[in-house]
Amino acid sequence: MDNRPVLFLDSGIGGLLYCSDFIKHNLQEEVCYLADTRNFPYGQRSKEELVSILIDLIKKIIKTVDPKIIVLACNTATVSALDPLRRQFPKIPFVGTVPAIKPAINTTITRKVGVLGTARTIEDPYIKELLENNSKNNCEIFAVAAPELVEFVEKQYEKADEKEKAETVKEYINLFKAQGADSLVLGCTHFLYLLEEFKKEASPAIRIFDSLDGITKRIEFLLSENIEKLRAEKDFKPERRLFLTETQQDNNIWENRAQMLRFKLCLLCE
Repeated sequence: MDNRPVLFLDSGIGGLLYCSDFIKHNLQEEVCYLADTRNFPYGQRSKEELVSILIDLIKKIIKTVDPKIIVLACNTATVSALDPLRRQFPKIPFVGTVPAIKPAINTTITRKVGVLGTARTIEDPYIKELLENNSKNNCEIFAVAAPELVEFVEKQYEKADEKEKAETVKEYINLFKAQGADSLVLGCTHFLYLLEEFKKEASPAIRIFDSLDGITKRIEFLLSENIEKLRAEKDFKPERRLFLTETQQDNNIWENRAQMLRFKLCLLCE
């Protein structure tokens, strides 16, 4: 039986929602979350730079917590580095998060779809090819980079009131409404913190798409045999839930977030 942890990785808090959703459905699993705040934000870095950062980071992760699966809970990290990381670490299964563009395209009626993400995600060849291929199928896709929204979620979200959150989201909804889009893909894990605001401001004209449920199911598929064994052991309780961060700045904020998930806060060792 493999009781090593499942590790979720993001540059900040974006991937926490994916991590917490997995925990909610898999209480028997040991879990670690890594916030790479030293290199935040990923969306402003080149592909080559980000691949180098993540390779070095995962080498440290393997020495520190020895994960059985690594979840890139970040769209930017996934489209930029998933394939290089799989080649560099062939013995570790990686799960990536990519924008839910295909489901949005399959259900759109107006044949106009909006995609909101970081510049690095939208400019990546994988996303560009996906957008171009579906544009050829009589579907217009409007891709917008919103790095300022990542900053808002990371640094202002906790202090913002409901009105401020709604106004922040409304700006983007109005942009896509003007284009006639009836579907909007949230292509950055950070944006899910504003999921309810997006849904409220977009309804009924625009349907919102995210990859949250699909990622949990994908991890469970990879862990399926081990999950069933652990569920059969009613007395099994995870011994390790670590919240790792690459910096000691704003430690009080990270401590609060770790406590919300009942994690122990640790500094990732050099």
